[in-house]
Amino acid sequence: MQDKEVEKLIKAENKRQKNVINLIASENYVSKDVLKSLGSELTNKYAEGYPNFRYYGGNEISDKIEILAQKRALKLFRLNPEEWAVNVQPLSGSPANLVVYLALVPTGGKIMGMSLDHGGHLTHGHKVSATGKIWRQVSFGVDKNTEVLDYDELKKIAQKEKPKIIVAGFTAYPRLIDWKKFREIANSCGAFLMVDMSHIAGLIAGGVYPSPFLYADVVTTTVHKTLRGPRAAMIFSKVDERELNKKIDKAVFPGLQGGPHLNQIAATAVALKEAMSPEFKKYAKQVIKNAKVLSNELSRSGWRIISGGTDSHLILVDVWMDGRGISGKVASDKLEKAGIIVNKNTIPFDTRSPIDPSGIRLGTAAETTRGKTEKDMIRVARHIDKILRN
Repeated sequence: MQDKEVEKLIKAENKRQKNVINLIASENYVSKDVLKSLGSELTNKYAEGYPNFRYYGGNEISDKIEILAQKRALKLFRLNPEEWAVNVQPLSGSPANLVVYLALVPTGGKIMGMSLDHGGHLTHGHKVSATGKIWRQVSFGVDKNTEVLDYDELKKIAQKEKPKIIVAGFTAYPRLIDWKKFREIANSCGAFLMVDMSHIAGLIAGGVYPSPFLYADVVTTTVHKTLRGPRAAMIFSKVDERELNKKIDKAVFPGLQGGPHLNQIAATAVALKEAMSPEFKKYAKQVIKNAKVLSNELSRSGWRIISGGTDSHLILVDVWMDGRGISGKVASDKLEKAGIIVNKNTIPFDTRSPIDPSGIRLGTAAETTRGKTEKDMIRVARHIDKILRN
């Protein structure tokens, strides 16, 4: 590499990644083939538009790459191409969610999504996000006692507020989601049901987490979390008389984006093929096994696990424990100094600031990719306990 300054920084980051225990729930490690695709000559090509409808010449190969990624996405999630369409052009998860609202929700309309401090995402209508400035959020959360979703309460909120779209999907909610109940809630108030499966897409592909496709109108996902692909996103939509797929395609281009990143799309296609392998199914099972062991061991050590456990790759830990422990920021900083990377995170009904909340969020996808098993998770949990109590 001619630029030695940048080369040095890349090598330093590579070394950092190898020398830490990575428990960031939204991170993973991609294959060499994914990296090779990202760094390929596809970076040079401009492909504004869609296959067979481009605004630039020289896109014969671009079309084949995008169509391949679409076919693999539908095949991975066992979807009939006559019933579902997929757009693989969104640059990441936040623009993908923004696209859906642009396509389906009038300006000023209501988005019903989980509140940020209960485990939702910024792009589910939070006030600091563009999604909360262009539209109005109708928020919901978890039950105070159980710290899990109360679907009866959700239904009451939906019928009262009558949102245009209901978002079922989370960034810090560790439990299984009842997609059927969300569908019933959406039907009760005439709303679209959008599922944001960004965190759990790889678990769904691996067959260890229930699929939302039987119930959703639209499904968005990133590719880089449990799906173990590049930093990119996809939008799946039902193909029917409502023409949701056409509306979403127009909202992506020309509505929000210009030319797609072909290198990302090619890398997505590679990751989707990898996720079809028997090895990936074993990986997905191990991710959840590791999360359950890590959660249980931390609980045995005296740390409070939000909702009492996990059904996914994600664990939310109350480290503040009403002042008996330490804050989330202090916990995160102490762990990072010891080579364990997590993120500070609010917990439901948190009394502390999001800048220094009561919790930390852990995930097992990245370390499972590196070969960690249950025995390793026991050691990691004990190490975490020792660091936090020091």
